[in-house]
Amino acid sequence: MSIDLHTHSNFSDGTMTPTELVALARSKKISALALTDHDTMAGTEEAILAGTEMGVEIIPGLEISVLYGQVEYHILGYWADPHNSVLAAALARLQGARDARNAKILEKLNELGIPVTAEELQLVSEQGQTGRPHIARILVQRGVVRTMSQAFEQFLRKGTAAYVSRFAYSAAEAVALIRQAGGLAVLAHPAQNDLELIRLPAVLADLVPAGLEGIELYYPTHSHKVKKKLRALAGEHDLLLTGGSDYHGEVRPGTTLAGGGNVFVPPELLDKMKERLRLRG
Repeated sequence: MSIDLHTHSNFSDGTMTPTELVALARSKKISALALTDHDTMAGTEEAILAGTEMGVEIIPGLEISVLYGQVEYHILGYWADPHNSVLAAALARLQGARDARNAKILEKLNELGIPVTAEELQLVSEQGQTGRPHIARILVQRGVVRTMSQAFEQFLRKGTAAYVSRFAYSAAEAVALIRQAGGLAVLAHPAQNDLELIRLPAVLADLVPAGLEGIELYYPTHSHKVKKKLRALAGEHDLLLTGGSDYHGEVRPGTTLAGGGNVFVPPELLDKMKERLRLRG
């Protein structure tokens, strides 16, 4: 039986409600699930209620997009208090930055002859946070592009015609925000933009003293070679090991939650995370 410590709902850029996500986890016999939506914990309460009803342990979480120098990384947070005033204010700033960027992206698309309104974007987003994946869905629906990946490649990623940057906290700031809210800060999918893990030793040397306590080892695209390096680095820095599917639903066809033929995440990792929290007091 697997656990899954990295998933997304329609409160950020996933396509399932938290309840639907928990139901899927139960059907796949996942014993524990973390909801880690981008820059928000708004879906946490629904997930916990669903988990209680369906017998799936829910770990409150989130994923914050950050900068280390000029490179984007993602920091996962587990068991942070969603009512913590400092964290809530920080997330509100990020959400405001997303809204401002969305408006500018729509302006650029309109200038390119692709009319998209804020009302249309809100209909696609439905609830929670709205971001580039929702805009990409509209471009697919309109037939402007065939896939969401193509939408990013042609219009939404850095260097393309409709790209707009937004405010982001530094990696150390995000780690500190999660830690002060009582959570465990974990570096997500470290090989995603550093395939050979060349930058990672320097990143960890800076972030571990800042309060980073874990690193995501089990991830669908992590090779055996990558996992071997990550284990060694985790041992050097006394870091917890975590893992998850990074499941987003229909926006990533062919993907699913952990377990089965997908990434397997050992349940005992969760016990070690809880023990770290207990020892912290």
